[in-house]
Amino acid sequence: MFDKLFGKGRPAPIDAPERMRPKERMRAVEGSSTAELAASLLIAPTALMQLSPDEALTVVSYMIPRRIAMGTTFINEGDRTDTGYMVLLLEGEVTVESIVVSRHAPLTVNVVGPGSLIGEMGLVDGQPRLASCTASTDVRCAVLSREALEKMGENDPKTAAKLMFAVSLRIAERLRDTAEKLKMYSQLVQAMQQEIDHLMPT
Repeated sequence: MFDKLFGKGRPAPIDAPERMRPKERMRAVEGSSTAELAASLLIAPTALMQLSPDEALTVVSYMIPRRIAMGTTFINEGDRTDTGYMVLLLEGEVTVESIVVSRHAPLTVNVVGPGSLIGEMGLVDGQPRLASCTASTDVRCAVLSREALEKMGENDPKTAAKLMFAVSLRIAERLRDTAEKLKMYSQLVQAMQQEIDHLMPT
């Protein structure tokens, strides 16, 4: 999907955020209702609350607005090459699915809406995607590429560091939630095994 968003094999467009000077980039988002919406959603509880409004607008200045048609799968589970971006949803809904969970057919893991971040783990570590994401409706979003993030690190290291800290906290929260679910499932399996042993003693 990164190729679909940015054009496979083509150089970055002249107006790509990482190619613009800081003042040009901020002028490009100044007074933009879409940029203001993206900044407000970026600091919503579903995204990165740790950023200030000004920092969020700076991050948005490095993002590229995109539209994704309903039914388009823009992240594929297991993809090792297409990991260089994360997406902030502005409008619409995205279905998150995993085949690893059911091992036979994709199983819906979540449905996310405006303010949700998608793909931030791949942006950080470049590892294969953990789930597939499909636009359930027509979607408007803002995309932050790894190249733009690296440029942000050069031009505005304080904001880039705070962004990465906020993303890391978000990933840590998700891992803690997963660990709690695993504990619950383990306890459930143990209780079921005890019940089976009681009903069918050896």
